[in-house]
Amino acid sequence: MPVSPWRLRHAAGLLARGGVIAHPTEAVYGLACDPLNAGAVLRLLDLKQRPLEKGLILVASDMAQLRPFLAPLSNALLARVSASWPGPVTWLLPARKETPAWLRGTHVTLAVRVSAHPLTRELCAAFGGALVSTSANPAGRPPARTALRVRRYFDARLDAILAGALGGQARPTEIRDAATGALIRPA
Repeated sequence: MPVSPWRLRHAAGLLARGGVIAHPTEAVYGLACDPLNAGAVLRLLDLKQRPLEKGLILVASDMAQLRPFLAPLSNALLARVSASWPGPVTWLLPARKETPAWLRGTHVTLAVRVSAHPLTRELCAAFGGALVSTSANPAGRPPARTALRVRRYFDARLDAILAGALGGQARPTEIRDAATGALIRPA
């Protein structure tokens, strides 16, 4: 069942006002918020019981939405990354020095992905930029694969749940180090 344009605009408005929502991604439901709103990010981390030091993933509908967070990339690096996008590959790329620590954690890189999931892409476009998107589960619990599981995990502590179909991946997206090509998390 597709999400209505009104629900999409409403969710984007909630995000713009510091909300935290759940949405389907390539393999699991994700928790999303405005990456530049420290209060929203800290709330999301509290919901997940995730330490700030780990860092977070940003998803986007296109590379332009990620550029404000990333250091300039060489043509070769940009070509390697772009060849896998849109798609289920998250890359660790060099972050700008100005990129908030609540996104990077203790790292000099930032985990980013141009999603292939239609609703994730529409949500980023409606919001007007990249979003934090991390699996919808408390630390140590399996990621939610249904809206019902999201509700069971988080009750009414979320501002909205955009229910929809997952993207068909069996596992969360793989994470690769762009500098070395090393696989950090297999898909």
